[in-house]
Amino acid sequence: MSGHSKWSQIKHKKAITDAKKGKLFSKLSNLISVVARQKGGDPDTNPQLRLTIEKARSFNMPNEKIERAIKKGLGDLEGIKMEELTIEAYGPGGTALIIETLTDNKNRTVSEIKYLLGQHSAKMAQAGSVLWLFERKGAIVINSSLSGINKENLELLTIDCGADDLRWQTQELLEVYTRAEDMEKVKKSLEAKSVKPESVSLDWIPKNEIKIEDVKIKESMEKLLEALDEHQDVQEIYSNSKISN
Repeated sequence: MSGHSKWSQIKHKKAITDAKKGKLFSKLSNLISVVARQKGGDPDTNPQLRLTIEKARSFNMPNEKIERAIKKGLGDLEGIKMEELTIEAYGPGGTALIIETLTDNKNRTVSEIKYLLGQHSAKMAQAGSVLWLFERKGAIVINSSLSGINKENLELLTIDCGADDLRWQTQELLEVYTRAEDMEKVKKSLEAKSVKPESVSLDWIPKNEIKIEDVKIKESMEKLLEALDEHQDVQEIYSNSKISN
């Protein structure tokens, strides 16, 4: 697992079961509703909504569920009002965590996340004490096996399209980093060159990573990430940990 990568998305991408799918769709629906409420329900004029819909479709979320979530966000359908809440924490081995949530009860969510952290050698941090360790950047993931371009040429192409940095997550998945404001432009440049990204998102990227080699700390970290991912309010989890194999 690369240090900053969104645990929930990678985990579900690897193997999503029917039992997990309902919970995942619920999380995505809440996110779509919030984004639609904030900046409108038209993906053409709301880039964040467009990205969120693309993410939902990458998990094969049905269109009718997406449309229903948009209508809830716009107030056309009744629904519980969800709010965004970012929680900062320190994890095992001195690692830093950013936990993005959507909740209808901030006090409940904070209490439950605090409990989960305490169960896995972690603790909540004061606001701002962790965020400065990360940068907000665009993250574009490309599957090289689907691009029809060899690795070296793919790297050069992404740089020509405006990438700030890049890293191979696996032998096939290349993660391209951009300035937050350039993400959409780089995405369109790639698509113009017939390279369709597998996912596009605004992520928290660590300025420096902490390499975890201790087996016990590694195990604690993975159990913590699993537990947080299972929580109904947690949308994304970012860490500056780099777990060695």
